[in-house]
Amino acid sequence: MPPGPNPNSQYRLGPDSLPQEGVPKGEIRGPYTLPCDIYPGTQHTYWVYVPAQYDPAVPTALMIFQDGQAFKDENGDLRAQNVMDNLIYRREIPVMIGVFINPGRRPDQPEPSPQAGWGDGFTNRPAEYNTPDDKYARIITEELMPVLYKEYNISKDPEMHGIGGSSSGAIAAFSVAWERPNEFRKVLSSVGSFVDLRGGYVYPERVLASEKKPIRIFLTDGRNDNRGIGRGGYDEKRDWFYQNVRLMKALTQKGYDVNYSWSMNLHGQKFSGMILPEMMRWLWRDGPVSTNPNDMVERGFRQPAKR
Repeated sequence: MPPGPNPNSQYRLGPDSLPQEGVPKGEIRGPYTLPCDIYPGTQHTYWVYVPAQYDPAVPTALMIFQDGQAFKDENGDLRAQNVMDNLIYRREIPVMIGVFINPGRRPDQPEPSPQAGWGDGFTNRPAEYNTPDDKYARIITEELMPVLYKEYNISKDPEMHGIGGSSSGAIAAFSVAWERPNEFRKVLSSVGSFVDLRGGYVYPERVLASEKKPIRIFLTDGRNDNRGIGRGGYDEKRDWFYQNVRLMKALTQKGYDVNYSWSMNLHGQKFSGMILPEMMRWLWRDGPVSTNPNDMVERGFRQPAKR
């Protein structure tokens, strides 16, 4: 560690991440259980955020967060439901359904939670999230999406589908868009584990060797993330910051729509939580907009849908 203050000491959640007076609050429904055939014997717990402005008659956008328990934690570093409440109300992102999905686990294994942990030692998280194959993409597109389409009027347009995560959840989110770009085209990555946990350092080479895919991605990481320095010396394949920068450079070289921000943070969500509103605005910046000066609906805050 470098001398001086704790690398995480400068990060604070801003007003966009906190409940604001007068802003309609969405509803978090669940938990629900999703049986899994891709990894037999496991299941996924998930929750659905339904914004106050959701109108079942109008196709809506979708954002899926891995490690859902952490992204929806009311006292955590991310508080994504507050971000969506505030940004939807101000028309800075489209009206969207949010899904908070936990990694798979056997019924006899504990549920990941702010109290129990993220699940690395007691769920299927390492295999699902860190392996650079199409299995997790299949869980999302073949098992979760049909259920969501049945319950909600979600747009079929892949440009209206975003997916995000932190650490192993970030590489999992990237793998879904990489393997299924005709279903997901917006990726939010916080301290992504593009490292040699299960071979995830291969993506820069895959990006350079493949035709460009229609994916937009925002990467964040910190100079004090896990840096691959251990008793055996330095291993660049276990250096989170190096591998995130490497992926950014590969995506940039291939002409991807990529944004990134590197700070001082340790491994975790302190920095990305602070800038989550900015990340969401950038990812969803191309939502429809009316420029008619007489359109008083467009010029007003988004009000709750009539029930």
